[in-house]
Amino acid sequence: MKKQGILNSHISKVLADLGHTDTIVIADVGLPIPEGVRKIDLALTLGSPSFEETVNAIASDMEIEKVVVAEEMAADNPKALHYIERKFGGSGVERCPHEEFKRLARKAKAVIRTGEAKPYANVILQAGVYF
Repeated sequence: MKKQGILNSHISKVLADLGHTDTIVIADVGLPIPEGVRKIDLALTLGSPSFEETVNAIASDMEIEKVVVAEEMAADNPKALHYIERKFGGSGVERCPHEEFKRLARKAKAVIRTGEAKPYANVILQAGVYF
């Protein structure tokens, strides 16, 4: 039995299979999941698990070189944007229109759906290399 890191077997497998520049999405309950992209649904109830809790767990187990959020997050969910900028360094966070974000999500290896019920609580994480 695994005793540290991501215990969810589906997420653990996706992270282990990521190559350089592959992406995953951590999403709120409202983001449409693109056809053909694997959905890992963690949502239990509204707000659980939270966006921040899920991002923290994934970030501790994944080498991340790039982070993308929807530019609408700044106006409609500044708390989440502030968290992402603190977590990943403000200058390293890219922004794009929400419609472009949804197009980028089509290329993700997986979308991890949280129970977060706040607007634009979505992030694309691009895998880096640790060597």
